[in-house]
Amino acid sequence: MKRSIRTDLAMEAREMAQGQNKVDIPGVKSETVTPDEDITITRVEVVSPIGEDSIGKPIGNYITLEVPGISDGDKLYEEQVKEHLANEIRRLVRLNDNSVVLIIGLGNWNVTPDAVGPKVVEKVLVTRHIFEYVPEQVDERMRQICAVAPGVLGITGIETGEIVKGIVDRVKPDLIIAIDALASRKTNRIGNTIQIADTGISPGSGVGNKRMGLTKGTLGVQTLAIGVPTVVYAHTIGRDSLEMLLNELTGQASSDNFNQLLDGIDEEHLDRLVGEVLTEGLGDLVVTPKEVDVLIDDAAGIIADGINLAIHNGLTLEDVSRYLH
Repeated sequence: MKRSIRTDLAMEAREMAQGQNKVDIPGVKSETVTPDEDITITRVEVVSPIGEDSIGKPIGNYITLEVPGISDGDKLYEEQVKEHLANEIRRLVRLNDNSVVLIIGLGNWNVTPDAVGPKVVEKVLVTRHIFEYVPEQVDERMRQICAVAPGVLGITGIETGEIVKGIVDRVKPDLIIAIDALASRKTNRIGNTIQIADTGISPGSGVGNKRMGLTKGTLGVQTLAIGVPTVVYAHTIGRDSLEMLLNELTGQASSDNFNQLLDGIDEEHLDRLVGEVLTEGLGDLVVTPKEVDVLIDDAAGIIADGINLAIHNGLTLEDVSRYLH
């Protein structure tokens, strides 16, 4: 039986599929680099249907930046993260001077853990209107960027995919970048991990609401997905806690009968025990830190500037700040 631990990070899905023995996974390639102190980049590529089945992710590229230092408020460190994020975005896209890029900020701006997408839209340097209405004022290093936060089905009554498809048909972008909140399997990755994927995204995937996807297949345009984990499932925390307890007890036990009892507690049993506690009148709980508002603001600023640097052809962070303010 596969583990019922939920994660939107391909890196974590690969780790779970590898197990403790770190076995190679057919159809999945990966590499990890550390370009700067406290910045780790993991690139996972799913290259075949076997790899898809193994980690539960579509064929494509998944790049994860682990940046635990952003909570320290170090401006130099943040600039390094933004530069690396921009470089990784450039690895996955090819643009020309006339390319139009559409930024989609997915999520509910009224719910803090789900507001990373709308907050990124607020901080992106949008320029398409300048090209159209005052072309003489266009900086030659700029490309055309437009952005929208379409809201969620519960507010608009319209599927996000339908809204985006209508905009795409009208604007005809060359590239779509969708930003959304994700779920991680580890609490220490909340707010300080960024995933980029060239496979698109399913709105609401961070809280299990998978509906019409935003992908090249549904929109007809290359779609990049950028996400930040903002929640962890309570089921995952409970299950990990039980596993740690059982592992400690197993290490301390000297009785053969006791060890046999522990061996009889398989993954299905663990899932059932945790499920009995969490589902009684509570539903499928997700957990987020109390300082999530600060984490979201920091992550949104980094993602927005990473996009600004990657898409605009030669603008610096100082240039972006000047144009925005």
